[in-house]
Amino acid sequence: MNYALLRTVNSPADLRRLPRADLPKLADELRAYLLESVAKTGGHLSSNLGTVELTIALHYVFNTPEDRLVWDVGHQTYPHKILTGRRDQMPGLRQLGGISGFPRRDESEYDTFGTAHSSTSISAAHGMAMAAKLKGEDRKAVAIIGDGAMTAGMAFEALNNAGIPHAGVLGDVLVILNDNDMSISPPVGALNKYLARLMSGKFYAAAREGAKSVLKNTPLYEFARRFEEHTKGMVVPGTIFEEFGFNYVGPIDGHDLDALIPTLENLRDRGGAQFLHVVTKKGQGYKLAEADPIKYHGPSPFNPSEGIKPATKPAKTTFTQVFGEWLCDMADQDKRLVGVTPAMREGSGMVEFHQRFPTRYFDVGIAEQHAVTYAAGLACEGLKPVVAIYSTFLQRAYDQLIHDVAIQNLPVLFALDRAGLVGADGATHAGNYDIAFTRCIPNMSLLTPADENECRQALFTGFEHAGPVTVRYPRGAGAGVAAVKQMTAMPWGKGEVRRRGSRIAILAFGTVLYPALGAGEKLDATVANMRFVKPLDHELVAELARTHEALVTIEEGCIMGGAGSAVLESLQAAGISVPVLQLGLPDQFVEHGDPVKLMAQCGLDAVGIEQAIIERFGARPALRAANG
Repeated sequence: MNYALLRTVNSPADLRRLPRADLPKLADELRAYLLESVAKTGGHLSSNLGTVELTIALHYVFNTPEDRLVWDVGHQTYPHKILTGRRDQMPGLRQLGGISGFPRRDESEYDTFGTAHSSTSISAAHGMAMAAKLKGEDRKAVAIIGDGAMTAGMAFEALNNAGIPHAGVLGDVLVILNDNDMSISPPVGALNKYLARLMSGKFYAAAREGAKSVLKNTPLYEFARRFEEHTKGMVVPGTIFEEFGFNYVGPIDGHDLDALIPTLENLRDRGGAQFLHVVTKKGQGYKLAEADPIKYHGPSPFNPSEGIKPATKPAKTTFTQVFGEWLCDMADQDKRLVGVTPAMREGSGMVEFHQRFPTRYFDVGIAEQHAVTYAAGLACEGLKPVVAIYSTFLQRAYDQLIHDVAIQNLPVLFALDRAGLVGADGATHAGNYDIAFTRCIPNMSLLTPADENECRQALFTGFEHAGPVTVRYPRGAGAGVAAVKQMTAMPWGKGEVRRRGSRIAILAFGTVLYPALGAGEKLDATVANMRFVKPLDHELVAELARTHEALVTIEEGCIMGGAGSAVLESLQAAGISVPVLQLGLPDQFVEHGDPVKLMAQCGLDAVGIEQAIIERFGARPALRAANG
């Protein structure tokens, strides 16, 4: 395809100059270009194929960027990026130095709010709408939120606030529910399209408000109100949104531009708190993605004509797979085990567990706070919950971690996937802070396994502990150490020396042990696999400090407040003075890109570790003189 029409659209202003009759052809070209592009770079596919028409309609109807579009999560914004001047930058999508896979305010004026975590769009759009009112600006704010993101409490908190006038003023905010989980059933047809246009139009609004004013002080008012809600509820599932103060319209076919555009125009002109329910299909227009939207949710590069092919050779076992296998094995041994996840069954490796133990598997939706407190409730009744959650998502349940789990010292095991850098998803998904924010909580323990086998044993060790435990592990594969089937508890709070050297001792926390061993060979340094951040092996720290001229701590996490800080605290408490070099992730948000390159940029590969030690202490330094 030569994309003749798409290439004429370099901004939404160009799009708005097109005849409406050309928009279906533009949608076809945009979908084809999107598929071709993502097939080369990898990235989110199914969700983006499903928002092509919706994106075109939004930019066609609204005066962007003056009118604000806020995309929830943001993994469905590739069509938005293509239409807003970044078409030619798509070959660098999610790559080091290229454009992000999510909206970013510093990337484009059309990215009005940075997103990547779910359920924030309504709050942000409401804030923007109220700011426009306060500043006397005539502009609209639109939040586009998926059905999954509507399961989070934050979305409903925002709805509760946005539908109520503040000091008599109601912001012009439109919430679009992009419902891509249900099929387009018969009610979403010609009749429903007509009803949506009718309910969004001025005549319906005027008649509705006129009837209210006439009947307000009569016994018929309450009857009429209830009758309207009942009648509307028979056609649309929107009564709950009406109760929040929104005018509900829909559901309508999110792939039908003839339905989308006039409905959006009506809602734009009405203002106030509006709610539009659209139904889309994940993977729309690409049969393989339509048939298996999960498989094509975030694929690596592939040939679109052939689809994603099975791996020709077995790949390394990932930490996620290690967790999934351990979870099933542990569930066989202990009937008290239950698994909890906030809508991350596939990502957290719980598919087999769900299939084998359906009554002990709980997916609570995108509701991280609820997931943690729910697990606490399970633990109170003698069960042993395992919460499978990404490091970056546990941040959203920090109060529950402290208040509901740690204070009560409940035996909840947190399996923290995606700890450290995650690569193409960038700063929003990187698990850089869990060491710092969990180790400061009383009763919490934190294990940092160095490889696949140690991860399995660490999970078993944490599960057997009578208190809250976090086991953190990175995305992808590790050193390739096969996981031993037999589960053996690690000595609690004890590390181990993996290499004996002289003068310098490297204390490694987690998978950075292996590049540390590489640097240790070059420098003839002692290398310790610390295993535990909390409880820290104070005896090993003191022994290494007394027998070496300097210590180096290494972690794939933020330096401030991290494992290295724990070592410094231990040394201070013991009254030991020794030079310490802390290596870890810098005090900045690390960009998206290839994980190997990012680790090298942060100085956490073997070469970087060696260079950092030499730069600090010299090749063969008088280390005691280098203190500070």
